[in-house]
Amino acid sequence: MIDINTASADEIDAVPQLKGHGFEIVRYREERGRFEAVRQFEEVPGMAGKAAGLEDAIRFG
Repeated sequence: MIDINTASADEIDAVPQLKGHGFEIVRYREERGRFEAVRQFEEVPGMAGKAAGLEDAIRFG
């Protein structure tokens, strides 16, 4: 399990459900601030509809 608010793009890409989205997730986090809920992933470019099941892979530290 990774902390989505501190993980690097490479660490995020290591999560199978997030592979290839690390850069966009980090960019979104830097521009808009910390993630507080899984539903926020719907706003990350390329992540719409892909957030289901992430509760078991990430945490919001």
